[in-house]
Amino acid sequence: MDSFRYRAVIPATGHIKTGILEGLSAAAVMEQLRRDGLMPIEARAAPAKSAAPRGRPGGALRKGLPHALGELAVLLGAGLPLDKALSIVTEHIPHPALRQAFAGLLDRVKAGAPLSAALAEAPAIFPPMAAALAEAGEASGRLDVTLGRLAETLDRAEALRQTVGSALVYPAILMMVATGVILIMLLVVVPQFESLVTDMGGKVPAATALVMAVSRATRDWGMAAAAVLAALAATAARLARRPAIRAAADSRLLRLPLFGRLVTAAETARLARILGILVESGVQLPSALTIAGRALGNSHMAKAVTRIAEGVKEGGGLSAPLAATRLFPPIALSFLRTGEETAQLGLMLTRLADVLDREVRTATQRMITLLTPAITVVLGLTVAGIIAALFSAILGLNDLAIQS
Repeated sequence: MDSFRYRAVIPATGHIKTGILEGLSAAAVMEQLRRDGLMPIEARAAPAKSAAPRGRPGGALRKGLPHALGELAVLLGAGLPLDKALSIVTEHIPHPALRQAFAGLLDRVKAGAPLSAALAEAPAIFPPMAAALAEAGEASGRLDVTLGRLAETLDRAEALRQTVGSALVYPAILMMVATGVILIMLLVVVPQFESLVTDMGGKVPAATALVMAVSRATRDWGMAAAAVLAALAATAARLARRPAIRAAADSRLLRLPLFGRLVTAAETARLARILGILVESGVQLPSALTIAGRALGNSHMAKAVTRIAEGVKEGGGLSAPLAATRLFPPIALSFLRTGEETAQLGLMLTRLADVLDREVRTATQRMITLLTPAITVVLGLTVAGIIAALFSAILGLNDLAIQS
């Protein structure tokens, strides 16, 4: 059976109803509509749905999504119908996967589905909070406002991700250069010196012998060691996909001295940002907690938020169970208590997210500032140690030549 998109008139009200029905032919679908008490206008074959992109969105898609949603919010605010606004936005999207996703939204909306349901059908592109905010906007008649908040939230998250990623570029390049310099010395310089020492004979200092042994081990076993490390990394990546192992790893990650605090602050900021937007848009707190918990990257914190959401459904507060988990920073608990006491929970959550975002940026920049000179010092000491070991052997050979 094929799918057919139909339009029909409801006799009692005179309104036009649209949708999709399955049937052997267009005539069979129109006959079915008559049996259902409708007056069919037309029935046309519906285009086959294209496969939705799978996996996590790439960087270009993450950058384009906030812009597309923001443009859609502006067009809706200007008074355009949803289908017309979606059509305009779809034409302006350069990213193929994102354009395909918005084309799917347009097809579903033209078929009579609400935007929130269409967003929920594409979880690989749109985050869980997108459907919740769209549903809240549809219920309140302020879909443009909620979509604008969604675009702003996604844009902030991408900006923070770009800031952290850009800060890590220079240390990563420095590490690559340091590794390359050390490998060149061990694989090229030291072997030539070793052949010179072997030809001249004599006993080399212990430091020089150590450097030469490391060079021989690198030449003989370097490729095998790299293959073993790659296999171990691939195995670790596969094991990390198992929920139990990932939960244990995420729990230990939060207990690391410096990095754990940074991860906790970043995840709490993400939770506060999403939860604040959802609460201010009229989403009930238990549902908002469940959606915000699914957006967290740390599975241990996400599981704790899910348990709290179950408690909130039974009428409990938010700050007390969050404090009981001992996972969230004290500043977050203070903001939440203030929000609950003043009935401004959404506002305080948004301000908390701003504070924690600044803290994450500052901490990241401080770590990078300390990491860069540390890598430089380690590189300098390593290269200097190799050169010193070689020169000590050269001086010893000179002394031996003078004595002879």
